[in-house]
Amino acid sequence: MMNLIHSNCINRFQISSSPVSIHGVPLPRRNKKKHSAVRVSNFAASSTEVVADNGRRSLTASVDSKSRALTSGMSSSALEQLDIERGVCIPFRKYSPETVRNKVLESRGAVASLILRGVEIVWKLGLYWSSLMYDCLVGRDKEVVPFRARQLRNLLCDLGPSFIKAGQVLANRPDIIREDYMNELCILQDDVPPFPNQVAFKIIEEELGQPLEALFSKISSRTIAAASLGQVYRATLRSSGEDVAIKVQRPQIEPIIYRDLFLFRTLASFLNGISIQKLGCNAELIVDEFGEKLLEELDYTLEARNIEDFLENFKGDPTVKIPLVYKNLSGSRVLVMEWIDGIRCTDPQAIKNAGIDVNGFLTVGVSAALRQLLEFGLFHGDPHPGNIFAMRDGRIAYVDFGNVAVLSQQNKQILIDAVVHAVNEDYAEMANDFTRLGFLASGTDVSPIIPALEAIWQNSAGKGLSDFNFRSVTGQFNKLVYNYPIRIPERFSLVIRSLLTQEGICFTLKPDFKFLEVAYPYVAKRLLTDPNPALRERLIQVLFKDGVFQWKRLENLIVLAKENVAKMSSNPALQVKNGPTSRSWQTVSKLDLTDTIKDGARLVLFDEGIRRQLLLALTEDSKLHVEELVDVYKLVEDDINIPAVAMEVVQDFPNVVRDFLLSWSNSILSDR
Repeated sequence: MMNLIHSNCINRFQISSSPVSIHGVPLPRRNKKKHSAVRVSNFAASSTEVVADNGRRSLTASVDSKSRALTSGMSSSALEQLDIERGVCIPFRKYSPETVRNKVLESRGAVASLILRGVEIVWKLGLYWSSLMYDCLVGRDKEVVPFRARQLRNLLCDLGPSFIKAGQVLANRPDIIREDYMNELCILQDDVPPFPNQVAFKIIEEELGQPLEALFSKISSRTIAAASLGQVYRATLRSSGEDVAIKVQRPQIEPIIYRDLFLFRTLASFLNGISIQKLGCNAELIVDEFGEKLLEELDYTLEARNIEDFLENFKGDPTVKIPLVYKNLSGSRVLVMEWIDGIRCTDPQAIKNAGIDVNGFLTVGVSAALRQLLEFGLFHGDPHPGNIFAMRDGRIAYVDFGNVAVLSQQNKQILIDAVVHAVNEDYAEMANDFTRLGFLASGTDVSPIIPALEAIWQNSAGKGLSDFNFRSVTGQFNKLVYNYPIRIPERFSLVIRSLLTQEGICFTLKPDFKFLEVAYPYVAKRLLTDPNPALRERLIQVLFKDGVFQWKRLENLIVLAKENVAKMSSNPALQVKNGPTSRSWQTVSKLDLTDTIKDGARLVLFDEGIRRQLLLALTEDSKLHVEELVDVYKLVEDDINIPAVAMEVVQDFPNVVRDFLLSWSNSILSDR
């Protein structure tokens, strides 16, 4: 079954996987809002990593048997595999290997250009590879790692924009490159010298079909920012006097990108055997992931749609500012957006001087990030300090939507499954979640990584959740994915980078920042109030551990959810002195448990297993747990509107009767 979803860039069809029932209990459908270098490794040390190799051999045993089928498949098979992993089907692609090949070969002098560029790439990378081999032979490979890492970064810069982008991707791919090289590539800057204004202004006029002075009364003589794919100017609209940002693509960048992608994929075809052994997938799939994102960034009409989707998702949210996009003044090479006049989010003193509460602003930022990831499934893939600002009214503002990623409903549910399995310390199921998300090839034996996952989680959570931080967990996870045939799908490398970058910004604003202290209340509210039947299932899994009902956990969830609702009922970044202006920001101030109560009643009515578990929960340890039940009721009594709940139940009564009869008839038929 396929449902059309609100896309971030092009029409996507999502493969529906969300259940319509829990434990066989039918739940009502609700209308939803539209939301939208091969391992640059320690070559000498690799032969001594016996422990890691043992785990790798165990995992790759089931992968090697598939290598011939994968390497001999059609060129589109990698893209089909990506669609299956993502839970989406993309009927109209900007990228495909065939499109890239046709685009490159149709130009005059294409063969000569490919040969010259191919020789340049192979020569420079070959020299670098030779130097690494020499280091290994003379036994100095460990000593020169910092120098070789810097050398790699400079080499990628010299090879041009495609390689700069590839280096930025590698900086978030511990499955491909070693951590010490990753750290160096993390400082790989996208800043390059700007191209001349005359060229940029000519592109604007060509794209918009009007003289520059007819559209803008003023435009900056210097670029505000220059990157490998384009540069940005500040201007004033002649028609309205509004300040705008104009993003202009570099001239002739598209043929360069297409040519390099063609060569990347050609080289990748020779590395499939190594890639399957090390990552559990062929190298062409990795190039296809990279190429797909890169070509999306090149088309500014897609970025305009991304902005529109973010505007729709955060419509009515008093804590988030998304710039307006002027589609009538935009095209595939030019994008005109509302100018964001904000404070850099890495300047805590300026934020305080503007009357913004830093703790409240951190809450706003974390909530916005979690909503993108878990609620909308459409998130900003590059939230570095230059792309996030604090508005003077306390809102958080995002700019630059060229690099966004989409998580399907299926992926979001599996992520929540992984969180639930972590909470319940079910590491075998956590390992299976990795396979379902595409980190491991289907059919791979996950038993070798179960102890490693347990060690990572126990080491992180054992210190106390208040001391939990993503960077320490990611550091351990990086070693795991490097030592086993685990591939990090592109969309999840963006998730990891996004969370790490935003956590780093939070530490800049508040060195003792505790991510989970801010994130838990939002997650608790989602678990308790989200109408998605799949989340109802996860809530039940969280509340029962080893068949025992966790009363304390339920109380904690309610307290945390109420805390989130109270904080987000008005913009928490606005300080008390701004109180009079905050009345316009008021939103929902109570925890709405109406749907949760209705669905819970359905479960008790229809599901014999749940009824039995609840009865055991109320009578376990040979005593009646009335006191715990009363404590829970006291926590929520102010948030429950009894007449409203009763009215909802009465209105839903015909559906309940119908579902009861269906359930009863199904049970009779199954008995026969």
